Amino acid sequence: MNQYDSMITRQRKWMFYLLSLLVVGAGFTPYPRIFLGLLLGTVISFYNLWLMQRKINQLGLATIQNRQMRGIGTFTRLASGAAAALIALRFEEYFHLIAVIIGLMTAYVVIMIDFALLKSRDLHKEEG
Repeated sequence: MNQYDSMITRQRKWMFYLLSLLVVGAGFTPYPRIFLGLLLGTVISFYNLWLMQRKINQLGLATIQNRQMRGIGTFTRLASGAAAALIALRFEEYFHLIAVIIGLMTAYVVIMIDFALLKSRDLHKEEG
C-alpha cells in the first residue's frame, strides 16, 4: 500500500471513530440536538472527504494517462454542504444549525491532525 492509500485509510478510520462517538453522544447525553447536528454535518463532511479523495485519485490516474479531467467535484461538495444546512433549517427541532456547520468542517480538521501526527512521527524517526 502506497503512502497516499495509507493516508486515505487513516483519515477514513478517524472519521468512523468520530462518527461513532457522535452517535453515542446523540443517544446518551442530554444534548441530542447538538450531537445530531454534529452527526449530520460530519456525515456530509465524510462524504465530501470520500468524494475529494476519489476525485484526486482519478486526477492522478488521468495525469499518468495524459488525459484531461473536468474538475475535482468542488460544486458537488459545496452543494452537499448547502443541502446539510437546508436540512438543519427545515428540521430545527432535530438539528442545531451551528453544530451542523461545525460538523461540516470535521474532515478538514481530521486531515490537519493526520498530517501533524504523521510529521511528528517522521521527526521522531529522524531523531531516533
